[in-house]
Amino acid sequence: MEEMVEQIELLLEQDDKNQLQEYLNNLNISDVESLIDELPEHGAKFIETLNINRAVNVFRILDFPTQERIIKKLPGNKIAELINELPPDDRTSLFAELHGDAVKTLILHLSPADRKEALSLLGYEEDSVGRLMTPDYVAVRKSWDVNRVLSHIRRYGKNSETIDVIYVIDSGGVLLDDIRIRDILLVDPETKVSELMDGRSISLSANDPQEEAINVFRMNNRTALPVVDAENILLGIVTVDDILWIANEEYTEDIQKIGGTEALDEPYLDINLFRLVKKRVSWLIVLFLGEMLTATAMGHYEHAIGEAVVLALFVPLIISSGGNSGSQASTLIIQAMALGEVTLSDWWRVMRREILSGLLLGATLGIIGFLRIFVWTFFSNIYGNDWMTVAGIVSCALVGVVLWGSLAGSMLPLILKKLGADPATSSAPFVATLVDVTGLIIYFSIAVLFMPGINK
Repeated sequence: MEEMVEQIELLLEQDDKNQLQEYLNNLNISDVESLIDELPEHGAKFIETLNINRAVNVFRILDFPTQERIIKKLPGNKIAELINELPPDDRTSLFAELHGDAVKTLILHLSPADRKEALSLLGYEEDSVGRLMTPDYVAVRKSWDVNRVLSHIRRYGKNSETIDVIYVIDSGGVLLDDIRIRDILLVDPETKVSELMDGRSISLSANDPQEEAINVFRMNNRTALPVVDAENILLGIVTVDDILWIANEEYTEDIQKIGGTEALDEPYLDINLFRLVKKRVSWLIVLFLGEMLTATAMGHYEHAIGEAVVLALFVPLIISSGGNSGSQASTLIIQAMALGEVTLSDWWRVMRREILSGLLLGATLGIIGFLRIFVWTFFSNIYGNDWMTVAGIVSCALVGVVLWGSLAGSMLPLILKKLGADPATSSAPFVATLVDVTGLIIYFSIAVLFMPGINK
Protein backbone atom coordinates (compact mmCIF):
# COMPACT_ATOMS: atom_id res chain seq x y z
CA MET A 1 0.00 0.00 0.00
CA GLU A 2 2.82 2.39 0.89
CA GLU A 3 4.46 1.81 -2.49
CA MET A 4 1.15 2.46 -4.25
CA VAL A 5 0.66 5.74 -2.38
CA GLU A 6 4.20 6.86 -3.27
CA GLN A 7 3.56 6.08 -6.95
CA ILE A 8 0.29 8.02 -6.95
CA GLU A 9 1.88 11.02 -5.20
CA LEU A 10 4.60 11.03 -7.86
CA LEU A 11 2.02 11.01 -10.69
CA LEU A 12 0.06 13.77 -8.98
CA GLU A 13 3.23 15.83 -8.63
CA GLN A 14 4.00 15.33 -12.33
CA ASP A 15 0.39 16.30 -13.16
CA ASP A 16 0.33 13.65 -15.92
CA LYS A 17 -3.38 12.89 -16.28
CA ASN A 18 -2.92 10.12 -18.88
CA GLN A 19 -0.45 8.16 -16.78
CA LEU A 20 -2.56 8.71 -13.67
CA GLN A 21 -5.65 7.45 -15.50
CA GLU A 22 -3.85 4.38 -16.81
CA TYR A 23 -2.44 3.58 -13.37
CA LEU A 24 -5.78 3.99 -11.60
CA ASN A 25 -7.70 2.00 -14.21
CA ASN A 26 -5.34 -0.94 -13.73
CA LEU A 27 -5.90 -1.11 -9.98
CA ASN A 28 -8.57 -3.14 -8.22
CA ILE A 29 -11.49 -0.99 -7.12
CA SER A 30 -10.70 -1.90 -3.50
CA ASP A 31 -7.17 -0.49 -4.02
CA VAL A 32 -8.60 2.76 -5.35
CA GLU A 33 -10.90 2.92 -2.31
CA SER A 34 -7.85 2.47 -0.06
CA LEU A 35 -6.06 5.25 -1.92
CA ILE A 36 -9.00 7.59 -1.34
CA ASP A 37 -8.84 6.73 2.37
CA GLU A 38 -5.11 7.43 2.43
CA LEU A 39 -5.30 10.61 0.29
CA PRO A 40 -8.80 11.99 0.93
CA GLU A 41 -7.93 15.41 -0.50
CA HIS A 42 -7.43 13.78 -3.93
CA GLY A 43 -10.55 11.56 -3.80
CA ALA A 44 -12.54 13.70 -6.23
CA LYS A 45 -9.60 13.81 -8.66
CA PHE A 46 -9.31 9.99 -8.61
CA ILE A 47 -13.03 9.60 -9.36
CA GLU A 48 -12.86 12.22 -12.10
CA THR A 49 -9.79 10.58 -13.68
CA LEU A 50 -11.10 6.99 -13.75
CA ASN A 51 -13.17 5.85 -16.70
CA ILE A 52 -16.86 6.09 -15.85
CA ASN A 53 -17.54 2.39 -15.25
CA ARG A 54 -14.69 2.05 -12.79
CA ALA A 55 -15.51 5.40 -11.21
CA VAL A 56 -19.05 4.19 -10.52
CA ASN A 57 -17.84 0.90 -9.06
CA VAL A 58 -15.41 2.72 -6.75
CA PHE A 59 -17.89 5.42 -5.75
CA ARG A 60 -20.62 2.93 -4.78
CA ILE A 61 -18.40 1.15 -2.21
CA LEU A 62 -17.27 4.34 -0.46
CA ASP A 63 -18.87 5.32 2.85
CA PHE A 64 -21.35 8.19 2.71
CA PRO A 65 -19.18 10.97 4.24
CA THR A 66 -16.54 10.27 1.58
CA GLN A 67 -19.17 10.21 -1.18
CA GLU A 68 -20.51 13.55 0.02
CA ARG A 69 -17.06 15.15 0.09
CA ILE A 70 -16.33 13.93 -3.42
CA ILE A 71 -19.64 15.15 -4.86
CA LYS A 72 -18.99 18.63 -3.48
CA LYS A 73 -15.65 18.80 -5.36
CA LEU A 74 -16.65 17.20 -8.69
CA PRO A 75 -17.54 19.39 -11.68
CA GLY A 76 -21.20 19.39 -12.75
CA ASN A 77 -20.71 17.31 -15.91
CA LYS A 78 -18.90 14.56 -13.98
CA ILE A 79 -21.60 14.53 -11.28
CA ALA A 80 -24.29 14.14 -13.94
CA GLU A 81 -22.36 11.28 -15.59
CA LEU A 82 -21.72 9.55 -12.26
CA ILE A 83 -25.28 9.90 -10.95
CA ASN A 84 -26.79 8.66 -14.21
CA GLU A 85 -24.55 5.59 -14.28
CA LEU A 86 -25.06 4.60 -10.63
CA PRO A 87 -27.35 1.56 -10.18
CA PRO A 88 -30.81 2.70 -9.00
CA ASP A 89 -30.47 1.11 -5.56
CA ASP A 90 -27.09 2.75 -4.88
CA ARG A 91 -28.43 6.05 -6.20
CA THR A 92 -31.41 5.79 -3.85
CA SER A 93 -29.13 5.04 -0.87
CA LEU A 94 -27.07 8.13 -1.70
CA PHE A 95 -30.13 10.38 -2.09
CA ALA A 96 -31.60 9.06 1.16
CA GLU A 97 -28.48 10.20 3.08
CA LEU A 98 -28.15 13.64 1.47
CA HIS A 99 -29.93 16.80 2.59
CA GLY A 100 -33.08 17.76 0.70
CA ASP A 101 -31.53 20.64 -1.27
CA ALA A 102 -28.62 18.48 -2.41
CA VAL A 103 -31.03 15.74 -3.54
CA LYS A 104 -33.05 18.24 -5.59
CA THR A 105 -29.87 19.45 -7.30
CA LEU A 106 -28.65 15.93 -8.10
CA ILE A 107 -32.04 14.76 -9.36
CA LEU A 108 -31.92 17.53 -11.96
CA HIS A 109 -28.87 15.80 -13.44
CA LEU A 110 -30.89 12.64 -14.17
CA SER A 111 -32.69 11.76 -17.34
CA PRO A 112 -36.52 12.08 -17.15
CA ALA A 113 -36.92 8.29 -16.85
CA ASP A 114 -34.25 7.96 -14.14
CA ARG A 115 -35.67 10.98 -12.30
CA LYS A 116 -39.10 9.37 -12.18
CA GLU A 117 -37.55 6.11 -10.99
CA ALA A 118 -35.50 7.80 -8.24
CA LEU A 119 -38.50 9.71 -6.92
CA SER A 120 -40.52 6.49 -6.90
CA LEU A 121 -37.88 4.61 -4.94
CA LEU A 122 -37.51 7.46 -2.45
CA GLY A 123 -41.22 7.17 -1.70
CA TYR A 124 -40.61 4.03 0.39
CA GLU A 125 -39.85 4.10 4.11
CA GLU A 126 -36.19 4.68 4.96
CA ASP A 127 -35.54 1.17 6.31
CA SER A 128 -37.83 -0.69 3.91
CA VAL A 129 -36.91 -3.19 1.20
CA GLY A 130 -38.24 -0.69 -1.36
CA ARG A 131 -35.21 1.53 -0.68
CA LEU A 132 -32.88 -1.35 -1.63
CA MET A 133 -34.54 -2.62 -4.79
CA THR A 134 -33.46 -1.96 -8.35
CA PRO A 135 -35.87 -2.15 -11.31
CA ASP A 136 -33.13 -3.57 -13.53
CA TYR A 137 -34.03 -7.24 -14.00
CA VAL A 138 -34.99 -9.69 -16.75
CA ALA A 139 -38.62 -10.82 -16.89
CA VAL A 140 -40.16 -13.35 -19.28
CA ARG A 141 -43.57 -14.95 -19.97
CA LYS A 142 -44.43 -18.57 -19.19
CA SER A 143 -45.57 -19.20 -22.78
CA TRP A 144 -42.12 -18.43 -24.21
CA ASP A 145 -39.66 -21.15 -25.14
CA VAL A 146 -35.99 -21.16 -24.11
CA ASN A 147 -34.87 -19.84 -27.52
CA ARG A 148 -36.97 -16.72 -27.06
CA VAL A 149 -35.82 -16.33 -23.47
CA LEU A 150 -32.13 -16.45 -24.49
CA SER A 151 -32.78 -13.94 -27.25
CA HIS A 152 -34.49 -11.67 -24.72
CA ILE A 153 -31.56 -12.00 -22.30
CA ARG A 154 -29.04 -11.11 -25.05
CA ARG A 155 -31.04 -7.99 -25.84
CA TYR A 156 -31.83 -6.73 -22.34
CA GLY A 157 -29.52 -8.64 -19.99
CA LYS A 158 -26.70 -6.10 -20.16
CA ASN A 159 -28.92 -3.56 -18.38
CA SER A 160 -29.91 -6.01 -15.63
CA GLU A 161 -28.40 -5.95 -12.14
CA THR A 162 -28.00 -9.74 -12.42
CA ILE A 163 -29.06 -12.47 -14.81
CA ASP A 164 -28.47 -15.34 -12.38
CA VAL A 165 -32.24 -15.50 -11.97
CA ILE A 166 -34.99 -14.84 -14.54
CA TYR A 167 -38.46 -13.80 -13.39
CA VAL A 168 -41.71 -15.08 -14.89
CA ILE A 169 -44.61 -12.60 -14.95
CA ASP A 170 -48.09 -12.54 -16.50
CA SER A 171 -49.54 -9.83 -18.73
CA GLY A 172 -50.39 -7.71 -15.68
CA GLY A 173 -46.88 -7.86 -14.23
CA VAL A 174 -47.81 -10.32 -11.47
CA LEU A 175 -44.86 -12.49 -10.37
CA LEU A 176 -45.50 -16.15 -11.16
CA ASP A 177 -42.13 -17.75 -10.49
CA ASP A 178 -38.36 -17.34 -10.74
CA ILE A 179 -36.00 -19.60 -12.69
CA ARG A 180 -32.26 -19.89 -12.27
CA ILE A 181 -30.28 -19.25 -15.43
CA ARG A 182 -28.55 -22.64 -15.20
CA ASP A 183 -31.93 -24.37 -15.49
CA ILE A 184 -32.55 -22.50 -18.73
CA LEU A 185 -29.11 -23.21 -20.19
CA LEU A 186 -29.25 -26.95 -19.51
CA VAL A 187 -32.52 -27.80 -21.25
CA ASP A 188 -33.63 -28.22 -24.86
CA PRO A 189 -34.09 -24.83 -26.61
CA GLU A 190 -37.69 -25.76 -27.49
CA THR A 191 -38.65 -26.21 -23.82
CA LYS A 192 -41.40 -23.88 -22.62
CA VAL A 193 -40.83 -21.66 -19.60
CA SER A 194 -43.98 -23.12 -18.02
CA GLU A 195 -42.28 -26.53 -17.96
CA LEU A 196 -39.41 -25.11 -15.89
CA MET A 197 -41.64 -23.45 -13.29
CA ASP A 198 -41.98 -25.18 -9.94
CA GLY A 199 -44.04 -22.55 -8.06
CA ARG A 200 -41.53 -22.30 -5.22
CA SER A 201 -40.46 -18.69 -5.68
CA ILE A 202 -39.63 -16.56 -2.65
CA SER A 203 -40.31 -12.83 -2.72
CA LEU A 204 -40.03 -9.78 -0.52
CA SER A 205 -42.62 -7.08 0.04
CA ALA A 206 -41.51 -3.54 -0.82
CA ASN A 207 -42.67 -2.39 2.61
CA ASP A 208 -40.90 -5.16 4.55
CA PRO A 209 -38.18 -4.03 7.00
CA GLN A 210 -34.69 -4.49 5.59
CA GLU A 211 -33.77 -6.60 8.61
CA GLU A 212 -36.33 -9.22 7.53
CA ALA A 213 -34.77 -9.31 4.06
CA ILE A 214 -31.40 -10.15 5.62
CA ASN A 215 -32.92 -13.21 7.31
CA VAL A 216 -34.70 -14.32 4.11
CA PHE A 217 -31.43 -14.18 2.15
CA ARG A 218 -29.59 -16.00 4.92
CA MET A 219 -32.12 -18.82 5.12
CA ASN A 220 -32.61 -19.34 1.37
CA ASN A 221 -29.11 -19.00 -0.10
CA ARG A 222 -30.13 -16.61 -2.90
CA THR A 223 -28.09 -14.08 -4.87
CA ALA A 224 -31.19 -12.01 -5.66
CA LEU A 225 -34.84 -11.91 -4.60
CA PRO A 226 -37.85 -10.28 -6.30
CA VAL A 227 -39.72 -7.43 -4.62
CA VAL A 228 -43.51 -7.24 -5.00
CA ASP A 229 -46.35 -5.00 -3.87
CA ALA A 230 -49.57 -5.97 -2.10
CA GLU A 231 -51.02 -7.32 -5.39
CA ASN A 232 -47.88 -9.44 -6.00
CA ILE A 233 -46.87 -7.25 -8.95
CA LEU A 234 -43.11 -7.41 -9.56
CA LEU A 235 -41.53 -4.03 -8.76
CA GLY A 236 -37.83 -4.83 -8.72
CA ILE A 237 -35.18 -7.05 -7.22
CA VAL A 238 -32.78 -6.90 -4.28
CA THR A 239 -29.32 -8.40 -4.74
CA VAL A 240 -27.10 -9.98 -2.14
CA ASP A 241 -24.43 -7.27 -2.36
CA ASP A 242 -26.92 -4.70 -1.06
CA ILE A 243 -28.01 -7.08 1.69
CA LEU A 244 -24.39 -7.57 2.79
CA TRP A 245 -24.01 -3.80 3.20
CA ILE A 246 -27.22 -3.56 5.18
CA ALA A 247 -26.27 -6.57 7.32
CA ASN A 248 -22.95 -4.90 8.13
CA GLU A 249 -24.75 -1.66 9.09
CA GLU A 250 -27.24 -3.57 11.27
CA TYR A 251 -24.43 -5.49 12.95
CA THR A 252 -22.46 -2.29 13.61
CA GLU A 253 -25.55 -0.53 14.96
CA ASP A 254 -26.43 -3.43 17.26
CA ILE A 255 -22.87 -3.67 18.60
CA GLN A 256 -22.91 0.05 19.40
CA LYS A 257 -26.27 -0.27 21.15
CA ILE A 258 -25.11 -3.33 23.07
CA GLY A 259 -22.21 -1.21 24.28
CA GLY A 260 -24.67 1.30 25.73
CA THR A 261 -24.62 4.10 23.14
CA GLU A 262 -26.81 5.35 20.34
CA ALA A 263 -25.91 4.05 16.89
CA LEU A 264 -23.35 6.27 15.11
CA ASP A 265 -24.30 7.50 11.64
CA GLU A 266 -20.71 7.91 10.52
CA PRO A 267 -17.33 6.20 11.01
CA TYR A 268 -15.95 6.79 14.50
CA LEU A 269 -13.04 8.97 13.35
CA ASP A 270 -15.25 11.10 11.07
CA ILE A 271 -18.09 11.94 13.45
CA ASN A 272 -18.00 15.36 15.13
CA LEU A 273 -16.73 15.13 18.73
CA PHE A 274 -19.76 16.92 20.20
CA ARG A 275 -22.15 14.66 18.26
CA LEU A 276 -20.23 11.65 19.58
CA VAL A 277 -20.57 12.92 23.15
CA LYS A 278 -24.27 13.67 22.59
CA LYS A 279 -24.90 10.11 21.38
CA ARG A 280 -23.11 8.64 24.41
CA VAL A 281 -24.27 10.94 27.18
CA SER A 282 -28.00 10.14 27.05
CA TRP A 283 -27.41 6.44 27.74
CA LEU A 284 -24.85 7.25 30.43
CA ILE A 285 -27.35 9.52 32.21
CA VAL A 286 -30.03 6.80 32.10
CA LEU A 287 -27.59 4.20 33.41
CA PHE A 288 -26.27 6.59 36.06
CA LEU A 289 -29.78 7.29 37.33
CA GLY A 290 -30.43 3.57 37.37
CA GLU A 291 -27.27 2.88 39.34
CA MET A 292 -28.36 5.51 41.89
CA LEU A 293 -31.03 3.04 42.91
CA THR A 294 -28.27 0.81 44.28
CA ALA A 295 -27.61 3.47 46.92
CA THR A 296 -31.34 3.50 47.70
CA ALA A 297 -31.35 -0.28 48.02
CA MET A 298 -28.31 -0.27 50.31
CA GLY A 299 -29.84 2.52 52.37
CA HIS A 300 -32.88 0.32 52.98
CA TYR A 301 -30.57 -2.33 54.47
CA GLU A 302 -28.37 0.16 56.34
CA HIS A 303 -29.18 -1.40 59.72
CA ALA A 304 -28.36 -4.90 58.47
CA ILE A 305 -25.01 -3.70 57.12
CA GLY A 306 -24.27 -1.95 60.40
CA GLU A 307 -24.92 -5.13 62.36
CA ALA A 308 -22.90 -7.33 59.99
CA VAL A 309 -20.35 -5.08 58.25
CA VAL A 310 -18.71 -8.13 56.72
CA LEU A 311 -21.66 -8.41 54.33
CA ALA A 312 -20.63 -5.15 52.64
CA LEU A 313 -17.33 -6.74 51.58
CA PHE A 314 -19.16 -8.98 49.12
CA VAL A 315 -21.45 -6.36 47.52
CA PRO A 316 -19.14 -5.78 44.48
CA LEU A 317 -18.76 -9.54 44.04
CA ILE A 318 -22.51 -10.18 44.11
CA ILE A 319 -23.65 -7.37 41.80
CA SER A 320 -20.83 -7.89 39.27
CA SER A 321 -21.61 -11.62 39.01
CA GLY A 322 -25.29 -10.91 38.37
CA GLY A 323 -24.50 -8.16 35.86
CA ASN A 324 -22.01 -10.36 34.03
CA SER A 325 -24.44 -13.27 33.72
CA GLY A 326 -27.19 -10.89 32.51
CA SER A 327 -24.89 -9.30 29.93
CA GLN A 328 -23.87 -12.75 28.67
CA ALA A 329 -27.47 -13.90 28.28
CA SER A 330 -28.58 -10.63 26.66
CA THR A 331 -25.78 -10.71 24.09
CA LEU A 332 -26.42 -14.36 23.21
CA ILE A 333 -30.17 -13.85 22.74
CA ILE A 334 -29.78 -10.64 20.69
CA GLN A 335 -27.34 -12.43 18.38
CA ALA A 336 -29.62 -15.48 18.10
CA MET A 337 -32.59 -13.22 17.25
CA ALA A 338 -30.55 -11.37 14.61
CA LEU A 339 -29.61 -14.71 13.00
CA GLY A 340 -33.22 -15.92 13.09
CA GLU A 341 -32.34 -18.74 15.49
CA VAL A 342 -34.73 -17.45 18.18
CA THR A 343 -38.20 -15.94 17.70
CA LEU A 344 -40.85 -14.63 20.11
CA SER A 345 -42.59 -18.01 20.05
CA ASP A 346 -39.45 -19.59 21.55
CA TRP A 347 -39.68 -17.57 24.78
CA TRP A 348 -40.52 -20.55 26.98
CA ARG A 349 -37.70 -22.67 25.55
CA VAL A 350 -35.31 -19.77 26.16
CA MET A 351 -36.57 -19.26 29.72
CA ARG A 352 -36.30 -22.97 30.52
CA ARG A 353 -32.73 -23.12 29.24
CA GLU A 354 -31.74 -19.97 31.14
CA ILE A 355 -33.28 -21.25 34.38
CA LEU A 356 -31.14 -24.38 34.14
CA SER A 357 -28.08 -22.43 32.93
CA GLY A 358 -28.52 -19.83 35.67
CA LEU A 359 -28.78 -22.46 38.39
CA LEU A 360 -25.69 -24.31 37.17
CA LEU A 361 -23.66 -21.14 36.68
CA GLY A 362 -24.80 -19.73 40.02
CA ALA A 363 -24.03 -23.01 41.81
CA THR A 364 -20.54 -23.04 40.28
CA LEU A 365 -19.81 -19.49 41.44
CA GLY A 366 -21.46 -20.22 44.80
CA ILE A 367 -19.15 -23.16 45.43
CA ILE A 368 -16.11 -21.08 44.49
CA GLY A 369 -17.31 -18.27 46.80
CA PHE A 370 -17.83 -20.70 49.67
CA LEU A 371 -14.37 -22.24 49.19
CA ARG A 372 -12.78 -18.78 49.04
CA ILE A 373 -14.27 -17.83 52.43
CA PHE A 374 -13.41 -21.25 53.91
CA VAL A 375 -9.77 -21.08 52.82
CA TRP A 376 -9.47 -17.48 54.03
CA THR A 377 -10.41 -18.46 57.58
CA PHE A 378 -7.04 -20.24 57.87
CA PHE A 379 -5.20 -16.94 57.29
CA SER A 380 -7.52 -14.32 58.77
CA ASN A 381 -10.32 -13.87 61.28
CA ILE A 382 -12.00 -11.18 59.19
CA TYR A 383 -15.23 -13.20 58.91
CA GLY A 384 -15.36 -13.99 62.62
CA ASN A 385 -16.90 -17.05 64.21
CA ASP A 386 -19.90 -16.85 61.90
CA TRP A 387 -17.84 -17.46 58.77
CA MET A 388 -19.95 -20.50 57.90
CA THR A 389 -23.11 -18.39 57.92
CA VAL A 390 -21.45 -15.66 55.82
CA ALA A 391 -20.25 -18.27 53.33
CA GLY A 392 -23.76 -19.72 53.11
CA ILE A 393 -25.30 -16.29 52.51
CA VAL A 394 -22.77 -15.43 49.78
CA SER A 395 -23.19 -18.83 48.09
CA CYS A 396 -26.98 -18.72 48.06
CA ALA A 397 -26.98 -15.07 46.96
CA LEU A 398 -24.70 -15.92 44.05
CA VAL A 399 -27.09 -18.67 42.91
CA GLY A 400 -30.06 -16.33 43.16
CA VAL A 401 -28.42 -13.29 41.55
CA VAL A 402 -26.84 -15.23 38.67
CA LEU A 403 -30.15 -17.00 38.01
CA TRP A 404 -32.01 -13.67 38.02
CA GLY A 405 -29.36 -12.07 35.79
CA SER A 406 -29.64 -14.88 33.25
CA LEU A 407 -33.43 -14.62 33.19
CA ALA A 408 -33.47 -10.82 32.93
CA GLY A 409 -30.79 -10.77 30.24
CA SER A 410 -32.55 -13.38 28.12
CA MET A 411 -36.13 -12.15 28.50
CA LEU A 412 -35.60 -8.39 28.06
CA PRO A 413 -34.69 -8.61 24.33
CA LEU A 414 -37.80 -10.75 23.70
CA ILE A 415 -40.04 -8.38 25.66
CA LEU A 416 -38.68 -5.37 23.75
CA LYS A 417 -39.23 -7.17 20.45
CA LYS A 418 -42.82 -7.93 21.48
CA LEU A 419 -43.34 -4.24 22.27
CA GLY A 420 -42.00 -3.26 18.85
CA ALA A 421 -38.68 -1.86 20.12
CA ASP A 422 -35.17 -2.78 18.99
CA PRO A 423 -33.90 -5.74 21.08
CA ALA A 424 -30.38 -4.34 20.85
CA THR A 425 -31.43 -1.51 23.17
CA SER A 426 -31.55 -4.19 25.86
CA SER A 427 -27.83 -3.53 25.99
CA ALA A 428 -25.33 -5.11 28.31
CA PRO A 429 -24.96 -1.97 30.50
CA PHE A 430 -28.76 -1.63 30.79
CA VAL A 431 -29.16 -5.26 31.89
CA ALA A 432 -26.20 -4.94 34.25
CA THR A 433 -27.73 -1.85 35.88
CA LEU A 434 -31.08 -3.59 36.35
CA VAL A 435 -29.44 -6.66 37.86
CA ASP A 436 -27.18 -4.55 40.09
CA VAL A 437 -30.18 -3.04 41.89
CA THR A 438 -32.25 -6.20 42.14
CA GLY A 439 -29.14 -8.22 43.00
CA LEU A 440 -28.62 -6.15 46.15
CA ILE A 441 -32.20 -6.79 47.20
CA ILE A 442 -31.74 -10.54 46.66
CA TYR A 443 -28.43 -10.53 48.56
CA PHE A 444 -29.63 -8.67 51.64
CA SER A 445 -32.96 -10.49 51.70
CA ILE A 446 -31.06 -13.78 51.93
CA ALA A 447 -28.80 -12.26 54.60
CA VAL A 448 -31.82 -11.27 56.73
CA LEU A 449 -33.21 -14.78 56.26
CA PHE A 450 -29.98 -16.49 57.39
CA MET A 451 -29.16 -13.98 60.13
CA PRO A 452 -32.50 -12.76 61.48
CA GLY A 453 -30.74 -10.99 64.35
CA ILE A 454 -29.31 -8.28 62.06
CA ASN A 455 -32.77 -7.00 61.23
CA LYS A 456 -33.74 -6.31 64.86
